[in-house]
Amino acid sequence: MNGLQAYQRVNTQTSITDADPHKLIQLLYNGALERINMAKARMQARDYEGKGRLISKAIEIVGGLRSFLDFEKGGDLARHLEGLYDYIERTLFEANRLNDAAKLDEVSDLLRQVKEGWDGIRDEVMSGQQATG
Repeated sequence: MNGLQAYQRVNTQTSITDADPHKLIQLLYNGALERINMAKARMQARDYEGKGRLISKAIEIVGGLRSFLDFEKGGDLARHLEGLYDYIERTLFEANRLNDAAKLDEVSDLLRQVKEGWDGIRDEVMSGQQATG
C-alpha cells in the first residue's frame, strides 16, 4: 500500500468515526456515486473484472443505505426510498450484466437527486438533534 492509499484509508476511517448519522448517510451516497463513476471508467477500459467489483461495492453501499431507513419515523418517504433503492440495485445488476454505461448514468442521476435532498436537510436535522440532545 502506497502512502496516498494509507492516507486515504486513515482519512476515510476518521471521517466515519467522527460522523454523525446524517453525515454517515452523506458518506454512503458519496461512496456509491464514486464507485459507480469508477465502474463506468473500468467498463470503458474493458476491465470487466474491476467493473464488476466496483458495481458490487456500489450495490453493498445501497444496501447499507436501505438498512438506515426508519419506517416508523419515515413513513411513506421511507417506503418510497426503499422502492428506489431496490430499483437502483436491480439496475446496477443489469448494468453489470449488460455492460450498459447508460444504466450507470441513470443510477448516478437518481442517487445524486436523493443526495441533494439529503444534503439540503442537514441544518434542519442538526438543529433538531441539538434540541433533543
